[in-house]
Amino acid sequence: MSGSIRLMFSNILIIAGFVILILTYGPLIKDEFWYMLKEAKDQNYQLNASGGEQDSAFARYLSNKTVSLRPVNTSFSIVIEKIGVNAPVVADVPVTDKNAYLKALKAGVAHAAVSEYPSEGPGNVYLFAHASIDFWRLGKYATVFNLLRKVEPGDEVHVFYKGDDYVYQVINKEVLKGFDTFPLTRSTIEPILTLQTCDPPGTTFNRLVVTAKLIRVDDIK
Repeated sequence: MSGSIRLMFSNILIIAGFVILILTYGPLIKDEFWYMLKEAKDQNYQLNASGGEQDSAFARYLSNKTVSLRPVNTSFSIVIEKIGVNAPVVADVPVTDKNAYLKALKAGVAHAAVSEYPSEGPGNVYLFAHASIDFWRLGKYATVFNLLRKVEPGDEVHVFYKGDDYVYQVINKEVLKGFDTFPLTRSTIEPILTLQTCDPPGTTFNRLVVTAKLIRVDDIK
């Protein structure tokens, strides 16, 4: 093989590697860039904000106005204003059936079948979703919880269920090794919400678990 052919082959491999790297980590880089830009602009995301911009690429990257988030549905969905999450929730997903939960996660955030539904009574609503980098394999919602680690105690999470807006306030955030079932099976004396995803994004080393308590229910019917 001549020197020129070897050089061309090496360049092709370098370019291919660079393209694969961008395709792999592009969504995570995009999410981080958007969040830093939002913070730099001091831009707020609010549910149904009066006079706000509708959520779009223009609103996210070019506008300084408040972005108005309209929930994708009011039958079962989740909105986290701080990190721009607005996604449907797939109910009654078995956590022990990998094929079933991977299919559900392509359609939105999954609600664990063994957990409670949103209500004002004691119980644990357990929702889990991807924080991933291989979106081409895992689908539209592969990156929906990529920025969940940005959520802090005091932040609010909205879960829409059967026409009501269940508003939870974050009280704890922790990283657990492997798949620790305690956040799913723990007993509760109040209505709480548990959000779980992978940490770091794109790995299965740890689980990021966010716990929130119900602070109010708004009727939006």
